[in-house]
Amino acid sequence: MLFSVLTLLAASQALGAPSPPSSLLQSRLAGPAAYVTTSDLSHKLSAAAAPVQGRGTGGSSTWDLSIDDTASGHKQTLIGFGGSVTDATVTVMNALSADTRSQLIRQLLTSDGADFSFLRHTIASSDLSGPPAYTYDDAGGNADPGLVNFNLGDRGTAMAKMLAAFRGVKAGLTILGSPWSAPGWMKLNRVLTGNADNNSLDPQYYSQYAQLFVKYLQAYKNNGATIDAITLQNEPLNSQGNGHVTMYQSADEAAKVTQQYVGPALRSAGFNTRIWAYDHNTDQPNYPRTVVNGAGAYVDSAAWHCYATNLDWSVLTSFHNAYPDKHQYMTECWTSPQTPWYQSSKNTLGPLQNWAEGSLMWTLGTWTQASDGTFGPYIPGGCSTCRGLFTVDQAAGTYAFTIDYYILSQFSKFMPKGAVILSGTGSYSYGGYQGIQSVASLNPDGTRTVVIENTFGNDVYVTLTTKSGQTWSGNLLAESVTTWILP
Repeated sequence: MLFSVLTLLAASQALGAPSPPSSLLQSRLAGPAAYVTTSDLSHKLSAAAAPVQGRGTGGSSTWDLSIDDTASGHKQTLIGFGGSVTDATVTVMNALSADTRSQLIRQLLTSDGADFSFLRHTIASSDLSGPPAYTYDDAGGNADPGLVNFNLGDRGTAMAKMLAAFRGVKAGLTILGSPWSAPGWMKLNRVLTGNADNNSLDPQYYSQYAQLFVKYLQAYKNNGATIDAITLQNEPLNSQGNGHVTMYQSADEAAKVTQQYVGPALRSAGFNTRIWAYDHNTDQPNYPRTVVNGAGAYVDSAAWHCYATNLDWSVLTSFHNAYPDKHQYMTECWTSPQTPWYQSSKNTLGPLQNWAEGSLMWTLGTWTQASDGTFGPYIPGGCSTCRGLFTVDQAAGTYAFTIDYYILSQFSKFMPKGAVILSGTGSYSYGGYQGIQSVASLNPDGTRTVVIENTFGNDVYVTLTTKSGQTWSGNLLAESVTTWILP
C-alpha cells in the first residue's frame, strides 16, 4: 500500500502539481477518514469527522448499512468515473490560457482534483457542438463510397489533440467514442440533420460505415489519442428532425452491422477496440440483448443512459445475470441547474449497485450560464441548458467547478480504477427520492471506500457492519454525499 501511495505522489510531482494533502496520505496509511460535499456547497470534498469503530452515539435519526468485504462479496471491477468530452468541452478549454488549461486538466485527471479515469468523446457533431453540424466525411452532401474526402477537420483535430493531452497526463485513461450520426449521404434520407424520416443507414453503405470507424481510429491514433472502445450510435432509438444530430438504428440492424461489417473491419485493420452495445435508456433492455445475441463475438459490453421516464437500474442486474461475462457502463446523464443536487450521485450509485463498472456525466465542460439561461456551445435543437462539470468564463479566462463535479468526485477521488465493488444492504429511498443510498469498494491498496448519499433534510447517524466482523459509525450531514475510507 505504501508503494502505491508514493507512486501516486511521485507522478503528481512530475506534473509540477502540488502533493495530495498529507492528511489524506496519512489516513490511507493509518486510520479511517471521511470527506463530504453538501447540497449548498458549504462543504466541497471537505474533510469531515472520521467514522469510529463500534456503534457510537448519534442523533435521533439513525440508519444501518452492511457490506460483504470478504471474497464472497466481490462484484465488478471499476474502470472509473468522468464525463463526456464534446466539441463544447474542447472549445471552452481551448479558450483558456495554456497554463490555466494545464491546471484544469490536472484537476480533472489527477489526485490534485477529481482523478477521473473514464471519458467518453463525441465522434464529430453532437448536440453540444457549435453550428454547423458535421461528420468526418460530409463530402458536400455527395456520395463518397471510397471515403476519399475523409478528414477530421479543425474540430475533429482539436478533439484528438485534446484527448492526446489527457492521455499525456493520465496513464490508464479509458476513452469511449460515440457518434451521433453517420454522414448524411450514408443515410436513406441523405441529410445529416433536419429530417427524422428515413433517418437511418442505407444498407448499401454498411461497408463504408465500417471503414469510417477504421479511418477515425487511425486518424486519432496518429494524433496520439488511442481510443479504447466505441459504440456504433449514440441513442439509436432517438430520431429527431430540426437541427439535432441523430440517427435511428434498430437492434437487429446494430447486430448485423456489428457482426458482418464493423467488427470484422476493426480486426482486419489491427484494432482491438472494444465495441459496446446500445448507448441508450434502461426502458428498452432487450436492445443490447439482441445485439449481444447477434454479435457477441465482437460486443463485450452494454452502455446505458439515465433518461428513462421510469428509471430502473435493476435492468443492469438482469442483464448481468443473463450475460455474466459481459461488462456494463452508465455512459450518459445530463447535469444542469434544472437537475437535482444529487444528479451525479443518484445516477452513479444506482448503476454501481447493479454491476456497472463506471459512470459518466454529460458533459465535461461548457461556457458559464448566459443571460438567457443557456450554456453551450450547442447546436440549434440541442441541449441549450446542459451544464458541464466545469464552466468557463471566456471574458475572465477562468473556470469553475459545479456541484456535479464535487459530488462525482466523492466517488472518483476515492474509488480508483481497479477497485472491486462489494455487495451491500440497507440502501433505501422513499417517495421523492428521500433516503440513504450507498456503495462500497475494496481498493487495490487494501483500503475500503464507502460512499453514502443522504437526501434527507436532516443529519443521519449511520452504522455500518462488515462481514469481516467490523462495525463503523458516523454522522452524515443533511443533503450530502459522504465518503468513508476504512483501513
